[in-house]
Amino acid sequence: MRRWVMACALLLPLALAGCNEKQAAKIPPPQRMTAEDIGHYCGMNVLEHPGPKGHIFVASLIEPVWFSSVRDTLAFTHLPDEPKDIQAIYVSDMAKAPSWDKPGPDNWVEARKALFVIESRVKSGMGGDEAVPFSDRGAAEKFAGENGGRIVGFDDVPRDYVLTSATANIGAASEGIDGLPGERSRGQP
Repeated sequence: MRRWVMACALLLPLALAGCNEKQAAKIPPPQRMTAEDIGHYCGMNVLEHPGPKGHIFVASLIEPVWFSSVRDTLAFTHLPDEPKDIQAIYVSDMAKAPSWDKPGPDNWVEARKALFVIESRVKSGMGGDEAVPFSDRGAAEKFAGENGGRIVGFDDVPRDYVLTSATANIGAASEGIDGLPGERSRGQP
């Protein structure tokens, strides 16, 4: 009995050290968007499209997975054939974006902490519906007031909204997008 107690006493610190290592494992920080980043679903450079972008870190992959739209980023989390060992999900923080056409290479917000304006008149860079992310509720409210839509959290973005085919919206131009820092409505000087 005494040996068993001593063995447990010696093994307990080792077991706890393993737990601390897992807890100490850091969530990968967001990466700066560059011309080398290719959209997972479209196979195109993410910088070739206006609007917010996203990238996801998956434990089983070496590099982050990039997306040309936030809607595609969120769809990845719902699709059954995509990896589920997600470590972090980053989306463009449109509260800090210079403009819709240039959402910024390094102004990210963790998607699970963001607010999203859905069902607005604004279309993604690929022409489909978009879930426009914000870190600031006031900026989200301003955007929704100018472009329509409603504000929801990450868990409240409807699965059907991100998975429904957007073929009817392909090629639709986003006209007059207001509410972003430094943005003017298209067609204005």
